[in-house]
Amino acid sequence: MRIYGLHHVQVSMPPGGEPEARRFYSDLLGLAEVDKPASLADRGGVWFTCGDQQLHCGVEPAVARSRRHPALLTDDLETLRARLMAGGVPIVDDRQIPGFRRFYADDPFGNRIELLQPD
Repeated sequence: MRIYGLHHVQVSMPPGGEPEARRFYSDLLGLAEVDKPASLADRGGVWFTCGDQQLHCGVEPAVARSRRHPALLTDDLETLRARLMAGGVPIVDDRQIPGFRRFYADDPFGNRIELLQPD
């Protein structure tokens, strides 16, 4: 037995937040939406593809902010930074880590999203 990959990461959003999630994750970050299985559609939320993995926005009434976050890889960090800033999303720079340039942005629901580009 072995763990061989990561299928998806889920972030929280309030009920009815699907339009805001689509604007942020699809329009600004460029992720493609993927249909939820019919067996889960009544729960609300929205799913996106991210390479071979998925990012799920799941409905939760209220979630306290924390430092937990997904870290998404990009091949053009500066264009992504400009697109987010033009969309009114504040950018938070942090100390760089070896091999990557990075920054953080919060989605419309207060979830921290780290964006990285390999050097």
